[in-house]
Amino acid sequence: MIRSATPDDVPEIHAMVRELAEYEKALPEARATEAELHEALFGDRPAVYAHLAVDDETGGAVGFALWFLNFSTWRGVHGIHLEDLYVRPDRRGAGHGKALLGELARICGERGYGRLEWSVLDWNEPSIAFYRALGALPQDGWTVYRLTDDALTALGGARGPGA
Repeated sequence: MIRSATPDDVPEIHAMVRELAEYEKALPEARATEAELHEALFGDRPAVYAHLAVDDETGGAVGFALWFLNFSTWRGVHGIHLEDLYVRPDRRGAGHGKALLGELARICGERGYGRLEWSVLDWNEPSIAFYRALGALPQDGWTVYRLTDDALTALGGARGPGA
């Protein structure tokens, strides 16, 4: 079963975010707190959304999808950017990941969104194979760039032309 996350789910989502970061060999980079996740998902101006895959018998969370809206100036419509998709290792292969992606695809169709997109680590062959089996295509020719920490602060301090 797939359902929208509730405020009570934040501790479980936080735990799975940390599990995902460990799987991706980047646990020290996963610095978000439960309070920060709660604010992003359920604060005064939520800009991030989450869905959970739950066990039909126990109701316990077995996976999650965390996403936000993006916008295509070429298509003139919003889309969904999937930030995280995670299914606990002992529950993989049972269709939970596909069901989570299916729910996001359903939302795209219902709301007229033109894209569902995400990034995947180059070394994550099981996920790449899973996505390709669904019909997803890699976007060759694009490289993700990111500013964080000191570089972000330095650029944000620059004001106006020639600064």
